[in-house]
This record gives sequence, structure tokens and C-alpha cells, in this order.
Amino acid sequence: MERKQTLSRDQIEIMAPAGSYESLQAAIAAGADSVYFGVEGLNMRARSSSNFTLEDLARIVSITREHGLKSYLTVNTIIYDEDLPVMRRVIDRAKAEGITAIIASDMAAILYARSIGVEVHISTQLNVCNTEAVRHYAQWADVIVLARELSLPQIERIHRAIEEEDIRGPHGDRIKIEMFAHGALCMAVSGKCYLSQHIAGCSANRGACQQICRRSYELRDRETGEEILVENRYLLSPKDLCTIGFLDKFLAAGVRVLKIEGRARSAEYVKRVCECYDEATRAICEGSYTRERCDAWEKRLATVFNRGFWGGYYQGSPIVDLNTEYGSSATKRKVYVGKVTNFFRRPQVAEITTEASDLNEGDEILFLGETTGVVESYATGIRVDEKPVPHVERKEVCSLHTPQPVRRGDKLYKLVDA
Repeated sequence: MERKQTLSRDQIEIMAPAGSYESLQAAIAAGADSVYFGVEGLNMRARSSSNFTLEDLARIVSITREHGLKSYLTVNTIIYDEDLPVMRRVIDRAKAEGITAIIASDMAAILYARSIGVEVHISTQLNVCNTEAVRHYAQWADVIVLARELSLPQIERIHRAIEEEDIRGPHGDRIKIEMFAHGALCMAVSGKCYLSQHIAGCSANRGACQQICRRSYELRDRETGEEILVENRYLLSPKDLCTIGFLDKFLAAGVRVLKIEGRARSAEYVKRVCECYDEATRAICEGSYTRERCDAWEKRLATVFNRGFWGGYYQGSPIVDLNTEYGSSATKRKVYVGKVTNFFRRPQVAEITTEASDLNEGDEILFLGETTGVVESYATGIRVDEKPVPHVERKEVCSLHTPQPVRRGDKLYKLVDA
């Protein structure tokens, strides 16, 4: 399957999730090439993350342009007749503000976007599994997210057909393959799930997933009453996808856009995942990608929210690797300390009012802010009343050094072992 090829970093796009301005800034700082986000309804994270509004579009596009990133708006839910006016209004506004493209799965959104000259990327919800489907959607789309259930040889065959047949999108460029590279996986085929609607009356296909599959279930044979053992795993909840250990093979199969899942996850998750995949892609291009470096990246990725890692179906696994515990398996968790009440640029010192927790010299810390994004450091140079101290109690005012500028109102957290 693997063919000799030379890639440069600028041929690979790392697409980061942006569920907040903190995450947007984190993606920029960590080396992402593009971000995707939703506004209000009509996207698959309409209720599970803090969505932007239409009024945010201009600011987001301005920020991404300033930093040389592409911006993609998700309009990828099922759309009913009563949704059509909203869909048109959203896409009209996206065009007016200069969005790079929309990500869509419903033909109504795809056709309307193309009719007004907006670039379209095909969402994974369309479950594109073969070259015929790629040819079909190439009438309207420049980038196609293939089904995440495909194996690497299947992806490679589609990529080879695109090259050999020179399959191009409406803008004249050869179709690009986009794939999920990291993050949560769903028990449903390409994310199309009715379980949440069936159990809770909230459609996952309308952006209102209630995470029913993440709960713990027992499996019994109704005829014998015997429980079917699955080694205490969560029956419907896959581990998170992580491709960094075979990213070279992933790229060799023809994937050019690495999509990171996680619009409902934290800014430090976005920063950690983006920086690791940026480093890994650069290592592949430079010839310094090794098993030892992969192990180190996986260890760093494990510090932020995850449900354990597996390689998905890409390497031909016929069986899902299920969770063994509920919630995150992150090796670190953040504890809120307080807020930045002042920042002194020349000495690079932040004044902190501690509110919820104490702080020790040497603690691993991070600052979060809409404009700041994520700043990671260690608590050094702590002072109270201008005197150095090793420890600060909650409800005290202190100062400490920062490696980068922070801003008033930014939140300070310390990281502790989970």
C-alpha cells in the first residue's frame, strides 16, 4: 500500500476544533492551519459546547486571517423544511464575513452554498466509502471527509483513484482527503446515531447528543439469564482515536487534512493535541519520526481529556476497543486557583487574586483567556507584599512570573496528577 513520496509540512493541514475563543487562540499558538466551529444551531455540537453566534463570525474570520489560518463553519446537521430559512441565513452571513468554507452533509446546505459561491467540504456524516461517491460529491465539494470506518488500504485506493483520474472539485483543484486523526469516536456509523433520540428525545443528528452511549450497561442472555462478560468495559463507548503512532502511514495513504475532534473540549486539550500533531507531521517531513518520539507524544496527549486511546478502524481492526472507565482518563486535571487582576509587561509579572485554591512555588500552572488562549508554565517567583514566599493560601493576593503576556480577567489553574 505505502508508496514512496516526499511531503512538506505545507502540504498537510491540521484542522483544530474551536468551541470557544480560548480554544481558537490555543489552536493558533499550537501550529494549527485551520479551525472549524459552529454558530447557534445546525451543527453537530449545537448543545454540547458553547457555540458562537452569527455576530461572532466577523471576529473569528478576522482573527484567523490575521494569523494565516483557514476558517470552516459547520452546517452539518439534518435539515428539515422549517430549517431552510435559518440555513440560508447562516450561509449568507458566512459568505458575507469571508468564511473559507462550510462543512455540510445535507444536500440542501451543499446546493445552496454552491449556488451563492461558498466553498463546500463534505462532512463525515455522509459516510463516503468509495471512489464513485467521491466522483459524485466532487461536483460540489473541494474536500471530502471519508468515513472513519475505512481502513488505510481503502483510503489509499480512493486517494490513488483521485490522482490517476485527476478528480477535481468545482474550484479546479484536485480533491483533498480529510480524515479524523484524533479525538472522540462514536459507536454509530460515521456519527449518524439515533440512540439519544430514542432514549432521551434529543437527536444527536441535530446536535443534541446526550452521550447515552457513554453510560455503563450490562449485557444478559434473555433465554438463560446469564450475564455476558466483557471485562468491565463500557459496551457502547469506544476509546478515543489516536493516530500519532502511525501518522506516517496515515499520510502515506493520501490523507492531507488531519481533523482533530473536540469542539466541546477544553482549550488546553486543543493546544496539546495540535502541538503534538504539528511536531509529528514536521518530524515525518524531516525524517526524524521515531517510535520513541511517538511514545513521548502519546504520553503528552494522555495528560489532557481522553477516554484511553486506540487506532480506530484505520489499521483494519474489526472490533471496537471499548472504554474501561467512565469519563476522562487524563493523567492530569486542572484545579481553579484564581484570576489575573493585573499584569506588568516589563518585568513580565502577573498579579493574582487566589479564590478557590492555594498555590505553591513550582506548581505546574496554566492561564486561560479569550485573547490569551492557553499559557502553560510553572509557578515561579511568587511574592506576597513584594516578599518571596514558597506558598500562597486561597483568598490572598500574590504575584508571579509568566513566560508570556497574560491579561486581566484571565483564569489561573494549577495542574495536579489525576
